[in-house]
Amino acid sequence: MRYLCLIHLDEQAMAELPHAEMNDLNVRHLALNEALRSSGRLIEASALESSAKAVRLRVRDGRRSVVDGPFTETKELVAGFYLIEAAGLQEAIEIASRFPSAPLARIEVWPTRELEVDGPTG
Repeated sequence: MRYLCLIHLDEQAMAELPHAEMNDLNVRHLALNEALRSSGRLIEASALESSAKAVRLRVRDGRRSVVDGPFTETKELVAGFYLIEAAGLQEAIEIASRFPSAPLARIEVWPTRELEVDGPTG
């Protein structure tokens, strides 16, 4: 089963990390990515740019609205994600707990699902 793991970090606190600490964190993430890829558990992983480069999109009544930033009420923003393959929720949690940023972050683990439709889908 696939799980989406969203890594929420305090963007300002991360920006204030010394370069050497950030570099070490990134090196450990890349090593974990390779270990997960080798084990067949990693589908995709990526860090995200800062919230200053993000937009929020809404489509209502056929009209598109795009505004700058995610405008969340919290300092914690989605800083990255992993899409992983795991036997079940417990294994997904075990994998997420190995993320090098886990001690600094809040991680959401979401099972994915296939869309179900009646009739032809093409």
